[in-house]
Amino acid sequence: MNTHRMDNFLDRLFRMAEIGATRAGGVCRLTLSDEDKMARGLFSDWARGLGCRVEVDQIGNQFAVKQGSDNQAPAVLIGSHLDSQPTGGKYDGALGVLAGLEVLSRLKDEGISHKNPIIIANWTNEEGARFSPAMIGSGVFAGEFSLTHAYKQNDSEGVNLKDALSRIGYLGKGGIEKNIKASFELHIEQGPVLEAEKKQIGVVTGVQGIRWYKISVTGREDHAGTAPMNLRSDPVRTMNALISDFFNMADDYQPEAKLTIGTIKTEPQSINTVPGRVTFSLDIRHPNEAVLELMHDEIIHSCTHKYKDVNLEPIWHSPHVPFHKDCINAIENAAIKLEIPYRKMVSGAGHDSVYVSRIAPAGMIFIPCRNGISHNEAEYASPEDIEAGLSVLYEAVKSMIK
Repeated sequence: MNTHRMDNFLDRLFRMAEIGATRAGGVCRLTLSDEDKMARGLFSDWARGLGCRVEVDQIGNQFAVKQGSDNQAPAVLIGSHLDSQPTGGKYDGALGVLAGLEVLSRLKDEGISHKNPIIIANWTNEEGARFSPAMIGSGVFAGEFSLTHAYKQNDSEGVNLKDALSRIGYLGKGGIEKNIKASFELHIEQGPVLEAEKKQIGVVTGVQGIRWYKISVTGREDHAGTAPMNLRSDPVRTMNALISDFFNMADDYQPEAKLTIGTIKTEPQSINTVPGRVTFSLDIRHPNEAVLELMHDEIIHSCTHKYKDVNLEPIWHSPHVPFHKDCINAIENAAIKLEIPYRKMVSGAGHDSVYVSRIAPAGMIFIPCRNGISHNEAEYASPEDIEAGLSVLYEAVKSMIK
């Protein structure tokens, strides 16, 4: 490992992590917040220092463009995101954006010219922590969402996405041509498999399918002290039965099915009132789209036929996505060349590369994170594993810019 080069990269990574730093060592950098604006500005400064021009499109995606010797040639794109969860870690997303700058630095240090333009992307709202759904920026870029649809999404305070973009000065008018030869994203695995198997690199072959739902159950508000239990119309009881059904369903599709209840809200939010309404979220995932569809059908049955006064609102569906063989091969060949232990794997989490893959060949590189922990302030990746990921990314990019 080149310790000087690695020290410089970690310095960038940790300087970025100072923006929105939390007391527990993580980051809170919600999309289009003041902290996000600062992170975007720092990224732009570093990119311009490497000879890039920086473009911002209408959904706020940032593109640092390094011209090649033939600017009519298709570009090689490297990217991820700088926004975070409310109690996120230093590495999720930021690693992949700053890795693009590292590729440019290494090309410069080694005196390597390139025919193809190289573009580093910082995608807006990958996390979906402030605006739903996740990956809006890359989704608009790839044509999955219209600008009109994206702009009208509101956060929990009622602020719409367009106004949030305008407030921080990132309601752009620029953008890039969608003439892309290959797209690469370096990311922590966000799971325990690589660490458990002592592999430094995950060659990602695709991303599992994901569905999100918002489910509301209506009952009747009552006094907590005077309404007898047998005479109540308590929506929490129905929610409890639904959730039990959902987890039993997930158990039936093990070992690959995933199911999460991430948010629950009762109304009117009074400790001594039986709720009149409860709303909760549901996230299901599976690498086999046919199985995901079976799970979807079971959810519909429970919500529409088995229980009363239930409203089911599907809010997002990201089907299973296979990545492009050329990008997969470039990553695998790089790991073999560098003699870095690797395995092929499917991503359990959604990533911007899902949408990018719909308009360009795409691939992803995973590195281990300690104990598989992510979306957590304790998130950690070792310098040795980061270096392995950076080196594999560098070799994969070089193979595409000859």
